[in-house]
Amino acid sequence: MNVEEAIIKCEIALKQIKQYEPEPYYVSYFFDQYIMSLNNIIEGIFEEVNRDFGLFVEQISEEKIYDKAKIKNDENAIKFLEWYSEKYIEEHKNPYPGFINKIHSFRNKFERLPEIKIMIRASDRYKDDINQEIKINLNNQKLRSQDELNIEIRRQLPIFLEVINHKRHEQNEPKVEEKQIVASAFTSIENYQDMEIAYSAEIYIPVMKRLVEESRKKIQELIR
Repeated sequence: MNVEEAIIKCEIALKQIKQYEPEPYYVSYFFDQYIMSLNNIIEGIFEEVNRDFGLFVEQISEEKIYDKAKIKNDENAIKFLEWYSEKYIEEHKNPYPGFINKIHSFRNKFERLPEIKIMIRASDRYKDDINQEIKINLNNQKLRSQDELNIEIRRQLPIFLEVINHKRHEQNEPKVEEKQIVASAFTSIENYQDMEIAYSAEIYIPVMKRLVEESRKKIQELIR
């Protein structure tokens, strides 16, 4: 699979996450596809590095390509890999890209995703808004019924609205009404707590497109 195909698969998986959320089972399934396609994008970048610098590494990874570049004393390949490492760190300093990167590493190590939970939030986001988990019984990570979820959301709405609107009032932000509350799929990993999956995945797509585009430009700059 080439890089462009993998990016398209990420975009398709994101649409499916949005279609099925907050259903934990299906969000988890399509988020896993998203992360695996992200894996293919990163592998694709290093396949291009391997080809364009003529390193001829058979089982491609960043570490093996770096080792081969060192053996061949290929200064340009080494320069690219050092640039890429710095660029990758820079692109993942912000919370949402950092979260996706952490999920990506976790999935590759444990071959699973962290547990997904359903939370309610304001549809129009403001900084430091709260989210509130909706505790509901699931059947194999699937909702037993949408009505059951809606009943539980209505039960918890008064407290949620009171807390979020108290914060909004203190910060001179618009009040949240009942009709402006939506349910979304969230997860947590290490220091990234209660991160919204669809929103994070959407923000990350331009990050990986930029990483691909700028990596290609850097390769061409170094092999001229």
